Amino acid sequence: MEGNLKNELYFDNAATTALDKEVLDAMLPYMTTHFGNPSSIYSYGRESRLAIETARKTVAKLLNAHPGEIFFTSGGTESNNTAILSAIRDLGCTHIITSSIEHHAVLHTVEYYDQSKQVTSSYVKLLPDGHVDLEDLENQLASHKEQRCLVTLMHANNEIGNLLPIKAVGNLCLKYNAIFHSDCVQTVGHYPVDLKKIPVHFISAAGHKFHGPKGVGLLYVNDTIRIKPFIFGGGQERNMRAGTENLYGIVGFAKALELAMANHEKDSQYIQSLKTYMIGELKSNFSGIEFNGDQEGKCLYTVLNVGFPRTEKSEMILFNLDINHVCVSGGSACSSGADVGSHVIRAIKKDSKLVPVRFSFSKYNTKDEVDAVIEKLQELI
Repeated sequence: MEGNLKNELYFDNAATTALDKEVLDAMLPYMTTHFGNPSSIYSYGRESRLAIETARKTVAKLLNAHPGEIFFTSGGTESNNTAILSAIRDLGCTHIITSSIEHHAVLHTVEYYDQSKQVTSSYVKLLPDGHVDLEDLENQLASHKEQRCLVTLMHANNEIGNLLPIKAVGNLCLKYNAIFHSDCVQTVGHYPVDLKKIPVHFISAAGHKFHGPKGVGLLYVNDTIRIKPFIFGGGQERNMRAGTENLYGIVGFAKALELAMANHEKDSQYIQSLKTYMIGELKSNFSGIEFNGDQEGKCLYTVLNVGFPRTEKSEMILFNLDINHVCVSGGSACSSGADVGSHVIRAIKKDSKLVPVRFSFSKYNTKDEVDAVIEKLQELI
């Protein structure tokens, strides 16, 4: 596997992916010789500016958006925060509808604005398999029709992989004149996304989820709405995001997305085959396990969340896998290393006696690696 120096079995690709060598090659000139500040008027700066705008056009074409709707950010967290703040401050939203299984970049932001009395908020009901209850969503939108609502629901859950029917949610938001934001961090780069066909006002994405660099993401802002900056200062990103641009990150983001979409059919079929094989091996070798979420239905092909019966050995499974060089997670990997359990699993299985482990796959994983993980699990449990 590329980028693996210690022979780890790396199955935490929903947290971050290895940088593709072609992406690194595209970035290197902008880390060395083409280093000009994109805001400078001399040739070095103009060269950098051109690279950013070329990247913006590439990304816009791949997402079927207008280049003017694409804003580069530091990643999904900043994009989510910008969308939520903008909906409240600039678009008149006074109530937010979200779910209890969103990423903390959404949940904590909504909690902040609710607790500071800038908005009210509510959580849509979840079905037993973790999917959003669309009937309840419509009921909530109808009950708040005197207010403008923001609906913020992720396109795919980062822990259990469930896929949101994003067009159906967008159509409900259109019906009730609500603003719709979707955290698409787990789907951009993994599925073709056609923003002309999805009624959505904001989406968020992050480059490091599809073999691009860390520290760069995007916020799509539909051109039917107007918002103010989240970060003030210079006039970068067409006056929408102050600060010298992450030049080589932006170039890398565009290259990674270009490669991901060019190879999507081949890579997605291969990764799905690994996931399907692992499901079969887990069922054959372990009794009492359960799969969290809609794993064999409307679910990411990159994510498999399995619950092992709670025993003295399985309680320590994440720790023991780690010391045996198997990289997996029990929840979101974005909580500064804190092991506080999974808020997603608690929300969908309140009294679960199972220990959740998330395996997430990439094009660099192999069937032999899956076999090695199964063998290691047999030793440890």
